[in-house]
Amino acid sequence: MKFSQPEGATPIRPEDVDDLIPEITTQEELNEFEQANIAKGYQWASSSKKIKSEFPTIETLKLLHKEMFDQTWKWAGEFRLVELTIGIEWSQIATEVKKLCDNVAYWIEHGTYSEDEIAIRFHHRLVFIHPFKNGNGRHARLATNILLGKMGKEPFTWGSGHIGKKGSTRDNYITALKAADNGDHSQLVAFART
Repeated sequence: MKFSQPEGATPIRPEDVDDLIPEITTQEELNEFEQANIAKGYQWASSSKKIKSEFPTIETLKLLHKEMFDQTWKWAGEFRLVELTIGIEWSQIATEVKKLCDNVAYWIEHGTYSEDEIAIRFHHRLVFIHPFKNGNGRHARLATNILLGKMGKEPFTWGSGHIGKKGSTRDNYITALKAADNGDHSQLVAFART
């Protein structure tokens, strides 16, 4: 079995296949299965009292990932313990996620940035940290939309296309993420609101 990931996606390593819960033989089957699992996670997040009262924290971010992928991956909701080709060193994940959550609370309390920029900075840093073995972008986008809801804002549309597949929407998303890597978050804000 071979998986083909679009540019910027976390590669699925051969040893990761053993952690799949369902019997999957193709990338398309994995995509469909994950999408159904993510839809369940989205419904859970919409009604979770814990998410409404405590988000974002390390605990609620891990819980969100677990709900999004618990029927797909055995390690759903657990920070990775391996190095990947993207993301920070695994031993620094908990520290950096805590720092990010603290920063977000500060930014909101002090009006450091607009709500959209707070959300985008949160999204960008969460993707940059890459706390999980897989599903980081999808998790970060849903987490960002939850954060926007807590701030009384409409969710982002994320380019109004399919980010998970190769094409112009994903290319624009990756380009905007790279600009944010260099300190320019404006492209990512514009992309997320189109």
